[in-house]
Amino acid sequence: MKFSNGCWLDKEGVKIYGPKEVHRVRIEDNVLTIYAPCTKITSRGDTLGGAVITYKITSPMEDVIRVRAYHFMGDEEKVPNFKINENNNTKVFIENNENEVVFKSGNTKMILNKDKWEMAFYKGKKKLTCSENKGLAYVKTIQEENFINIVEEGVYMREQLRLSVGELVYGLGEKFTAFVKNGQTVEVWNEDGGTSTEQSYKNIPFYITNKGYGVFVNHPEKVSFEVASESVNKVQFSVPGENLDYFIIGGESMKEVVKNYTALTGKPALPPAWSFGLWLTTSFTTNYDEATVTSFVDGMAKRDIPLRVFHFDCFWMKDYNWCNFEWDDEVFPDPVGMLKRLKEKGLNICVWINPYIGQESKLFEEGKKYGYLLKKPNGSVWQWDMWQPAMALVDFTNPSACEWYSGKLKELIDMGVDCFKTDFGERIPTENVEYFDKSDTNKMHNYYTYMYNKVVFETLKKYKGEDEAVLFARSATAGGQQFPVHWGGDCEADYESMEQSLRGGLSLCMSGFGFWSHDIGGFESTSTADVYKRWVAFGLLSSHSRLHGSKSYRVPWLYDEEACDVVRFFTKLKCRIMPYLYRMANITHETGIPVMRSMVLEYQDDDACAYLDKQYMLGESILVAPIFNDENEAKYYLPEGKWTNFITGRKYEGGRWIKEKHDYLSIPMMIKENSIIAIGSEDTKPDYDYRKDVSLLAYELKEGVKTSTKVLDIHNNEELYVEVLKNNKEIKVESAGTEEAWTLVLKDISNVETIEGAEFNVDGNDTLVKIKSGNSKVSIILK
Repeated sequence: MKFSNGCWLDKEGVKIYGPKEVHRVRIEDNVLTIYAPCTKITSRGDTLGGAVITYKITSPMEDVIRVRAYHFMGDEEKVPNFKINENNNTKVFIENNENEVVFKSGNTKMILNKDKWEMAFYKGKKKLTCSENKGLAYVKTIQEENFINIVEEGVYMREQLRLSVGELVYGLGEKFTAFVKNGQTVEVWNEDGGTSTEQSYKNIPFYITNKGYGVFVNHPEKVSFEVASESVNKVQFSVPGENLDYFIIGGESMKEVVKNYTALTGKPALPPAWSFGLWLTTSFTTNYDEATVTSFVDGMAKRDIPLRVFHFDCFWMKDYNWCNFEWDDEVFPDPVGMLKRLKEKGLNICVWINPYIGQESKLFEEGKKYGYLLKKPNGSVWQWDMWQPAMALVDFTNPSACEWYSGKLKELIDMGVDCFKTDFGERIPTENVEYFDKSDTNKMHNYYTYMYNKVVFETLKKYKGEDEAVLFARSATAGGQQFPVHWGGDCEADYESMEQSLRGGLSLCMSGFGFWSHDIGGFESTSTADVYKRWVAFGLLSSHSRLHGSKSYRVPWLYDEEACDVVRFFTKLKCRIMPYLYRMANITHETGIPVMRSMVLEYQDDDACAYLDKQYMLGESILVAPIFNDENEAKYYLPEGKWTNFITGRKYEGGRWIKEKHDYLSIPMMIKENSIIAIGSEDTKPDYDYRKDVSLLAYELKEGVKTSTKVLDIHNNEELYVEVLKNNKEIKVESAGTEEAWTLVLKDISNVETIEGAEFNVDGNDTLVKIKSGNSKVSIILK
């Protein structure tokens, strides 16, 4: 929200009260409290009125500083609130000097200059940002009806944090606008607006900058961000009300900032290995029955395309009955038998759900009777005609409603359903509604999706097992990353939509979300075969991969036969690199650093990466540059170093832009130097024993720089650990863990003289070293 009129004036009807001095400091139990009057105190008489801002500075964990600022502290605390993970044993240093107040946590500190009122934040000695005079302020917006009467319209708390020269802002959720947020107004407010507008399904009040810090605004309600827009050298954020709560999140790198942010708000769960395979759906409004579904499944098998998950979209239920969680018996007379038959083909099953209950659903009367549906203040059920005629909304603030909803899902799980596509959750009313627990309706608008997805995810954990729970979710807010996977929503079927989907996904991944997918081929309309084939390569080199559409099927043979070749090639390729991907997924689960990483997140110090949003790193070692045109042309940037195309084997020197042509069975899939990529022995499914007959491909080993990798066992957590070091003309290999035999492939090294401790042979430009177990030491002497 904008309050100013240029540099010196406020907008008409706006009054801004910012701190002028530090009047009193109190230090107690690791809490720093600062009383800051909004006028200069020159005498005792000046203390008799006027606004005062009360600050409470704390640290919930090392390198994170929490700032809470209040105008009035007497307001009743409203719920819901984001779940914050706090370490009560965090050590802080607090000092109150004559000219400044210091608060330090880890390597991150706040210094408040008393003379000029500047609250500055540092990483070590490096200044990150600061809030200057009137930066943090209490704001009144008023309307003057005449010269005598003034009517208040609203009160807000606002902060302005300074940006440095060249400082760029990222994140704020899944945003389809420009990847770098500088110059934008961003409203953190979930809406169902597709992928081509400023609206988005997943809004997160967290941003990160290339200077190496993040800011999390701890408010579930609408937060308005002016990112280098109202004031071009500041990020401004404001919320309605009498208080503001935000965190400055430090770290030694942007990746560590994301790690700290997800420690604060929750780490992503680890999706089961099978979920990384290819998903196929019925599509949305198409006609289908068991025969149709079986023809798709058998058609994929006939064409040797590995399919792992089949998804039934909305019309598995009878129209007007969404959601009643019952199969349309006219179309699916034997759902239990059908699911059994599909699962015998090696598939997991997903079905579509949402949190809305149509009036025709038999659950409507049940939900109304027991108070499970959101009500109006007068006690009647809230309803409207958007999406489903006369639909109601499940009230997840009612624990009994959560149990009721979960029980309906359990019935489907007992039938053989493995996971759920949790659609919708954005169009949540704020007017004329009352929640069971009296939650604030504005705070619930974004937060509703957290409660919805949490209920479904925990149901799967309870009845399928903790290691099997996975969603395909559309809406989210802060903390929602704990319930993966999320997909990008409704996009068109063209190159522009393919590009904006990637841009939105990378923005979401900069906001603490670790796993992300999108509708391969686009959702609306039907793409050309050209777009479909290019989107397939992109989709199967994403963390999760789903073929889905609106009014037409997405099976490849409906485009052309070459599309079948493309889907087969990239699905099998993904299955083969699953040992690498699954390790990256474990890193995401443990650290919060996403599987799909923007270039700036991985190469923070390379200025050429700052704006790149049409390529990404798939984990730490693989760069992917999708092709967004019908001219077969790839244009991408390679950071410094040596790179190798995984598919073609072609080598490149980095530190430059590349422009080249690719056919449909190729894509810039570049392996950075000194990387080890684990390649599995299976290409027909994503979930298998990754250690069995695994090959470790070592690319462009750097002299004197150790590199290592792990190959995980998805069943019992045993792992193969391998470490490689090249020194002069010797390569030393040490491994530990599994007793399984494995192969080290030294890419482009064929000049081997002797190998001690293993068998080997030379295959073209590569040396293949067969190692009999994971507890070995091997010396390789080069000629």
